Amino acid sequence: MPANPGFPISLDVRGWPVLVIGGDEEAADKTMRLLEAGAKVTIVSPTLNDALRKLAASAKIIHRGRGFRATDLESVILVLNVVRGDRELSHSLFTLAREQKFLLWSMDQPEQSNVVMPAVVSCGHLRIAVSSSGMAPALSGFLKEDMEKVFDEEFAAFVEWLGQLREQGKANEPDVEKRRQALHDALDGFRLYGKIQYPKIWLDERAKQQA
Repeated sequence: MPANPGFPISLDVRGWPVLVIGGDEEAADKTMRLLEAGAKVTIVSPTLNDALRKLAASAKIIHRGRGFRATDLESVILVLNVVRGDRELSHSLFTLAREQKFLLWSMDQPEQSNVVMPAVVSCGHLRIAVSSSGMAPALSGFLKEDMEKVFDEEFAAFVEWLGQLREQGKANEPDVEKRRQALHDALDGFRLYGKIQYPKIWLDERAKQQA
């Protein structure tokens, strides 16, 4: 399947029903991110890992302890399928997604999905989505890990401070251009510098190509 950069957006799921199919660590990770975003999460899986069992016991999620049924799709806007290796399930979900117009991500079947799930760097209010357009998913994970070392607690506090300045400006300065300039002034001197260290196998390959 050719690479598709897609059209990046951030989906507001607050108060909306979202379905997660599967009950493993991957399902738990996606469920926690959905709950943080305010979604109403239902899990469909015969089994749950410890983290999901605790969420179900505290009524933070709805758990249906069985396999997927088409009736599970009622009112959902997004389905995350983290079941590995079940091509029949992925294909049937993709067909239903086209018919019923919901968003679908199947973890190991990107060709049977209509959305891409990027790696997400999270630091306070900052969110950076990292995607290789499906060409090198493992690279996205490496980038996420390294970027999370750069964006630390001080950066989170910096973003919080900028947000407070913006709110103060909205409350005290009616002139939009003056508010915008004040925020630009607050960012004067901010820069992000970086350097990439490539693996030896790639440097050797590049040397061959350039020889």
